[in-house]
Amino acid sequence: MWYAIIGQDTPDSLDKRTAARPAHLVRLQALQDEGRLLLAGPFPAVDAVDPGAAGYTGSLIVAEFASLQAAQEWAAADPYAAAGVFRQITVQPFKKVLPA
Repeated sequence: MWYAIIGQDTPDSLDKRTAARPAHLVRLQALQDEGRLLLAGPFPAVDAVDPGAAGYTGSLIVAEFASLQAAQEWAAADPYAAAGVFRQITVQPFKKVLPA
């Protein structure tokens, strides 16, 4: 089943995010290589593709896991969580409808 993982950033976490990003991307690439990643990306803090020093407010990952518990465990082990980028992580089932 698909699960939406929403990480909400702590204030002023851009430096932590930048430092942890390579390890974070390795985990996302592994999901993609396994065909389990639907989409992933950050939420810019301002209305711009590159928010610069404004940074980001969080991230969204939609990926396939065997269970809600497996998705929660994967999210909790993310480098952004370990580095203190995320202040809160929400994981919930997601039903993909479109595109078919």
